[in-house]
Amino acid sequence: MSKTVLVVDDDPTQRRLIQAVLEREGFVVAHAESGDQAITRLAAGAVADVILLDLVMPGTSGQDTLKEMRARGFSQPVIVVTATGGIDTVVQAMQAGAIDFFVKPASPERIIVSIRNALSMGALKGEVDRLKKHANGRTTFDDLIGSSPAMVMVKRLGERAARSSIPILITGESGVGKEVIARAVHGSSDRAGKPFVAVNCGAIPENLVESILFGHEKGSFTGAHEKHLGKFQEANGGTLFLDEVGELPLDIQVKLLRALQESEIDSVGAKRSVRVDVRIVSATNRDLTQAVAQGQFREDLFYRLNVFPVEAPSLRERKEDVPALVDHFVRRFNIEEGKSVTGAAPETLACLMAFDWPGNVRQLENAVYRAIVLADAPYLQPYDFPAISGVAAPPPEMTAGHAAAMARPAGAGEMLAAMPKDAPVRILDDRGHLRTLDEIERDLIQHAIEVYAGHMSEVARRLGIGRSTLYRKVREQGLDGLIKGGEAEEAAA
Repeated sequence: MSKTVLVVDDDPTQRRLIQAVLEREGFVVAHAESGDQAITRLAAGAVADVILLDLVMPGTSGQDTLKEMRARGFSQPVIVVTATGGIDTVVQAMQAGAIDFFVKPASPERIIVSIRNALSMGALKGEVDRLKKHANGRTTFDDLIGSSPAMVMVKRLGERAARSSIPILITGESGVGKEVIARAVHGSSDRAGKPFVAVNCGAIPENLVESILFGHEKGSFTGAHEKHLGKFQEANGGTLFLDEVGELPLDIQVKLLRALQESEIDSVGAKRSVRVDVRIVSATNRDLTQAVAQGQFREDLFYRLNVFPVEAPSLRERKEDVPALVDHFVRRFNIEEGKSVTGAAPETLACLMAFDWPGNVRQLENAVYRAIVLADAPYLQPYDFPAISGVAAPPPEMTAGHAAAMARPAGAGEMLAAMPKDAPVRILDDRGHLRTLDEIERDLIQHAIEVYAGHMSEVARRLGIGRSTLYRKVREQGLDGLIKGGEAEEAAA
């Protein structure tokens, strides 16, 4: 997903120059002619991943605009731009919350480096905030990724349930993010900040389930060398998340039912019950109604847990959330792996959205993780997801033999002879002579349009030219028929 840069400058020429530089690198550019217009755009919810802010503008100055942004809680990284003013002005802007500055006119390289650094710092801050929320039990429904109708419904139901202590049963396929929803319920309730304890009931050995959930006294059985509190007491005052609750043995289901009804637990070997204050959120990927009918799950416990059911949708039911999820995982794994991948190419996103994702969000997460580790380009390509796209990675551009040959001087004839004859863009004609530059350029543009499915911004970025230059060359070379209707009209304009 391309990042959006909001350019705030009263000079239209300066805005157009910066736009040309940014679009060539694949960024989306939005404009604001004044500080007040920028504040209005942000308040209306307009997307802005980075803000380029001119300090000297009529009306509200850049300094005052920056202060107003921070006062309103807009946390986007801001890079200040100035043509005049001393170091004191820049220092004041940095103290007000800017993370970088450059002096006009700045080189394209300086602008791009500054924006990429700002995006990296913003991603790092976002990941730190996410981890803090996760560790402190303060994840909320605002932190859930996705705005599809199915996810909007989950958020609405979850927020309402979080305001009370009603037992919640989250159902859904494996990998849909049931624990994330449970954490959001906890973080949105009055128990936020208190313990959140997650237990995978299907991963506990059957002979240890009772001890792990309810605790045991020292010497209560062989190997019990010291007292163990158990998950209920660990979660006292907070939330206990029972994942895969349908896997609990029937005898443990009886004790769990009593704990829910009486708010008391009996540790193994204890002489008296212990009162606990725990909110129960459970989850399962099984059909508990069918399990009850088959005698594998207690009916009374089912009705006790299923007071407020929430169904987590599968990823194939909310494919419109795939770009946002990919963007989230790219930011996260960039930080973890020390990479600087910008996002996914349009054709890659189209491929990911067309896939059914039987493993749901967990499968998507792991696929993006692998792609980030292997990626060499700024944007993830379809061949970075070979199991999904069916596209194999291209062979290395230069083999060891070619590298050795290039290490020594070579004549022009030898270099031309080494060029592949079946390349998409041929350098030589059928008689072995160089083709004209005009012919090579036409083939190159045609090949780029086909490879990037007519996405002209991406074609221009890959060729290292501006969109207007690309459209002019398309007209000159008679390639108008290869591009989309709307973009063909723009080319003809």
